[in-house]
Amino acid sequence: KTYSQSLLFFYNNFYFFHYKKNVNPETMLLPYLRKKRILFSALSLYVCIYVYCECNVICASLFLFRRHYPANACLIPICSLYGAAVTTVEGIGSTRTRIHPVQERIAKCHGTQCGFCTPGMVMSIYTLLRNHPEPTLSQLTEALGGNLCRCTGYRPIIDACKTFCKTSGCCQGKENEVCCLDQGINGLPEFEEGNETSHKLFSEEEFLPLDPTQELIFPPELVTMAEKQPQRTRIFGGDRMTWISPVTLKELLEAKVKYPQAPVVMGNTSVGPDVKFKGIFHPVVISPDSIEEMSIVNYTDNGLTLGAALSLAQVKDILAKVIRKLPEEKTQTFHALWKHLGTLAGAQIRNMSSLGGHIVSRHLDSDLNPLLAVGNCTLNLQSKEGKRQIPLNEQFLKKCPSASLKPEEILISVNIPYSRKWEFVSAFRQAQRQQNALAMVNSGMRVFFGEGDGVIRELAIAYGGVGPTTVCAKNSCQELIGRPWNEEMLDAACRLILDEVSLPGSAPGGRVEFRRTLIISFLFKFYLKVSQILKMRDPARYPSLADKHASALEDLHSRHPWITLKYQNANPKQLPQDPIGHPVMHLSGIKHATGEAVYCDDMPAVDRELFLTFVTSSRAHAKIVSIDLSEALSLPGVVDIVTEEHLNGVNSFCLLTKPEKLLSTDEVFCVGQLVCAVIADSEVQAKRAAQRVKIIYRDLEPLILTIEHESWENTLILVYFPLTGEIHLGGQEHFYMETQSMLVVPKGEDQEMDVYVSTQYPKYIQDIVAWILKIPANKVMCHVKRVGGAFGGKVIKTGIMAAITAFAANKHGRAVRCILERGEDMLITGGRHPYLGKYKVGFMNDGRILALDMEHYSNGGASLDESLFVVEMGLLKMENAYKFPNLRCRAWACRTNLPSNTALRGFGFPQTGLITESCIMEVAAKCGLSPEKVRTINMYKEIDQTPYKQEIDAKNLIQCWKECMAMSSYALRRTAVEKFNSENYWKKKGLAVVPLKYPVGTVSLAMGQAAALVHIYLDGSVLVTHGGIEMGQGVHTKMLQDACQTLLKRLEPIISKNPGGTWKDWAQAAFDESISLSATGYFRGYESNMNWETGEGHPFEYFVYGAACSEVEIDCLTGAHKNIRTDIVMDVGYSINPALDIGQIEGAFIQGMGLYTIEELNYSPQGVLYSRGPSQYKIPAICDVPAELHISFLPPSQNSNTLYSSKGLGESGMFLGCSVFFAIHDAINAARQERGLSGPLKLNSPLTPEKIRMACEDKFTEMIPRDEPGSYVPWSVPI
Repeated sequence: KTYSQSLLFFYNNFYFFHYKKNVNPETMLLPYLRKKRILFSALSLYVCIYVYCECNVICASLFLFRRHYPANACLIPICSLYGAAVTTVEGIGSTRTRIHPVQERIAKCHGTQCGFCTPGMVMSIYTLLRNHPEPTLSQLTEALGGNLCRCTGYRPIIDACKTFCKTSGCCQGKENEVCCLDQGINGLPEFEEGNETSHKLFSEEEFLPLDPTQELIFPPELVTMAEKQPQRTRIFGGDRMTWISPVTLKELLEAKVKYPQAPVVMGNTSVGPDVKFKGIFHPVVISPDSIEEMSIVNYTDNGLTLGAALSLAQVKDILAKVIRKLPEEKTQTFHALWKHLGTLAGAQIRNMSSLGGHIVSRHLDSDLNPLLAVGNCTLNLQSKEGKRQIPLNEQFLKKCPSASLKPEEILISVNIPYSRKWEFVSAFRQAQRQQNALAMVNSGMRVFFGEGDGVIRELAIAYGGVGPTTVCAKNSCQELIGRPWNEEMLDAACRLILDEVSLPGSAPGGRVEFRRTLIISFLFKFYLKVSQILKMRDPARYPSLADKHASALEDLHSRHPWITLKYQNANPKQLPQDPIGHPVMHLSGIKHATGEAVYCDDMPAVDRELFLTFVTSSRAHAKIVSIDLSEALSLPGVVDIVTEEHLNGVNSFCLLTKPEKLLSTDEVFCVGQLVCAVIADSEVQAKRAAQRVKIIYRDLEPLILTIEHESWENTLILVYFPLTGEIHLGGQEHFYMETQSMLVVPKGEDQEMDVYVSTQYPKYIQDIVAWILKIPANKVMCHVKRVGGAFGGKVIKTGIMAAITAFAANKHGRAVRCILERGEDMLITGGRHPYLGKYKVGFMNDGRILALDMEHYSNGGASLDESLFVVEMGLLKMENAYKFPNLRCRAWACRTNLPSNTALRGFGFPQTGLITESCIMEVAAKCGLSPEKVRTINMYKEIDQTPYKQEIDAKNLIQCWKECMAMSSYALRRTAVEKFNSENYWKKKGLAVVPLKYPVGTVSLAMGQAAALVHIYLDGSVLVTHGGIEMGQGVHTKMLQDACQTLLKRLEPIISKNPGGTWKDWAQAAFDESISLSATGYFRGYESNMNWETGEGHPFEYFVYGAACSEVEIDCLTGAHKNIRTDIVMDVGYSINPALDIGQIEGAFIQGMGLYTIEELNYSPQGVLYSRGPSQYKIPAICDVPAELHISFLPPSQNSNTLYSSKGLGESGMFLGCSVFFAIHDAINAARQERGLSGPLKLNSPLTPEKIRMACEDKFTEMIPRDEPGSYVPWSVPI
């Protein structure tokens, strides 16, 4: 036999050839390219590697299949790329050659902020355009369904996508002579503008045209190789693993006989994560390459046969064609599979995952296996002994030896039968997020009736997410055969299935009662769907579906996002060259889009560079009995392990009021606390050694995780209506795209250190590094080129890790790099503080609040960090937009055994503001008034005082409120929502509008100071140096818009002498006349003060005002929700750059929406964070963008103490996301009122599908079994 001796593929049209001895099968494409220094771009999001992020997307092209597909570079083994052409963001365009239209448009449409996710976005769009040069918007949004962005809110990315769509998707008036795009929501016009919206933030006329003929061609060498050279099995052997790629079925079967335990890998989306995160090792891996028998698509008399090697994306396309071609009665199973494939993972993973791999993996939350099981599918297996066929049934899914694959067998193809005339198949799923999220529960259901008699002849129901693998309700289905399809059957089915498909109270994944409810809620949906079809087929025989049930069959409101923006236009009196007030593109936008923007880990390796990784505590509160480093130190490549003993008495550093400990070797107070640091020659060696560090603990008591607090002073408020209440708010992960990153390089003389770090606060990094090295701060130079997102999370913990990294670099005299992976980052760094808010409120029957007594309990974690500042800011901002005549509010930062929580966008106000708004909601409910009326009556008047006696002019607050009510057509839509709710029992809509008053300032004069330096060089170039950090907010861009005013005044005499000269001429003339071409700027900070003893002061300089109105629709049976429309009105003062300001507002809004709805941190009872990556922790995706989003700025207003009367907008919009929370609250209220539930409604944040579903109580929630508290150990605890 002839085996290939080399690995050959093309990268950006460059030829790559490696002899097999130089190829390590364990290497993925991304680290391979970066190690070879072939790839320098922000494809560097290797720190994620969780499959669900899609920031390192490449385009892979295969000649044999004539297709281009997006894939995750962090998951592709290089050995699988033989004969492929790989294209990255650097290959499609650059500033050195030419930029690609996709790169240009995403930048000029302002679709980039921090820029770390941008290369992945670009490549997802690019790959789609290679396959569909004129895509629909549906195709574009589907292509981006797996890409995540934490900054932009997705709107500008959607704008960029729309420019590639040739048509809008309009029906051309074919539906009742009304344009489908103008049908509106609730039968109302979509958007009535009091004034014309502003011009677009970009000009499409300036864009480069998309010309498919100018794209990279498929390398001719690979075409020749594919067409003429015989295919040969390839074997690559590494130090630990052997990779075998058979090219014929015979060779594949022989390999499986020789290595029966070797996994068969196609896309590596299952085996890869298992190897990475579960520590599973395979000495041999078999990866079939282009085996024809495994890629077949055969149509038979009985059904469709699909090759096991087909990707899920290919399967989806095949099913779509079959559905269009065949009659509906034959495609029931196909349609259900196609529907599930639309939400399964993202486009990148669907293109990598294979049908066979998905089936054989038998994951507990598999979306396809329940459907394939109930659809009577069969599996075609083959080995050297011959062929056989087995059913995909319960025994197969349970991995029973008699019903599963033998070790030497290969799954060749899958038979999917056609459905029959009276056979009906449906699929259901519910996840934390609508797309690219694992299902909490999914189901496949099939029923077959006798000819027109409505009697069950066959019934099959299977569930995923309720057991260790797919669970079939076989006994229940058998019991129901022979029964007529009616409500009595449904009631019996629910009880039978709940008995058979049981979930213990401590089941992994938690949410037990919710999952039990979904089991029968899905069954009810199936019952209704089948009943409706039966009625349509034979109206005389079958009863009509009750009107109230019809809405259960309809999908949530869905349409492509439509956005309008109304911002301030630039002053017409400005000079044409004056950029102030114009939507100037982000300074680094093009570099983000081309991958040329350099982040910390993009920096080339320094000679003899070391890599550092941390060993963290696995216990939440314990005494460290011993630490054994011997095995770790014995591993090759390990240089050192730094412990507390090495730090020479500098193991703590005080930033605020209490010192923060760097490393712990005595006692640990949370899981994820830093214990020691391993330094090795490579990242892989460091991580392997860290796993070998053996720590023995002795658990200590108490173990405190939650902040539930029962104390409450017995005070009496003498008003007409006293009320008490409380609300709990969960935490939030920063989820910046670039994880914690640092590189420390000793300069070699005078103990000087260069620290390259991703941080918001380089001064703190400088101070703590100088402290630990015992050197003056002037010997530490911090470099921060840009930050790939931060949101408050790159200060305290970043400083601690940078200090330890610097210590290692100084000790060994070598550069040391430390880059956290996503799971490590989330485990170590903490996030937003969970809050418990308690309140007593006294009010009149007209809704006027006369007295409010409130307590805040903040979960600070194991150390103080920035918890004190968060609590103080939360206190000072808690009243939001309301004037409470008598107010007392107290707050505590509670120490618990969780990782220390820290600053996060909004700095306490998103929590305390929600507590206040919840109080408003309860007062409204008690008074029988609308929340909007209670909000209006308690709102600040035009000239007023805050609780801390600072004067406030609330004119713009009132104007924002009124404009938002008008712009959103609130009154009309309230009526329409009520009408909709009266007509739909299982779907409900909610509408809510909230005001915003956000104080801006630091409560510290020193913290508000800033400086800048401007140099004009003789060649006319200008250098601007300032103290701000570019982390996506566009501070560099705004600085350049207003950089040279002082210097221009100095140059006026020169310019007047030579008005026709160039900038370079004027600079040279100024130099000749000894006129300084340097200028400094200094701002000493706002005059601010706060006396906490008296509760009075002037802590803030000004206020940002706004209002937001959101409308949502919920599914009462599943808990799913959709944000239909949001209107935002903001007082921005005078906008220096509308594009950046709108981006900050909508990005914050979407992040806030995530905080209040889907972002949920799950901890075990032992304090271990479960949700450590994008597969477990869900931030908003493109599917969560409101179907309509309208943003409007108030006209310019004066603010003499700020630059051009501008206002800081990065934090304030976060709170407006709670308008979605209260809209969901409104919808739940409507459902409960219709069901006659009048008791108190306590809804905590986030309002996840679980909380929505369980609040919409009905007969199904009453039917489920409930475990007695204390009879089981819960999987997770509420934090």
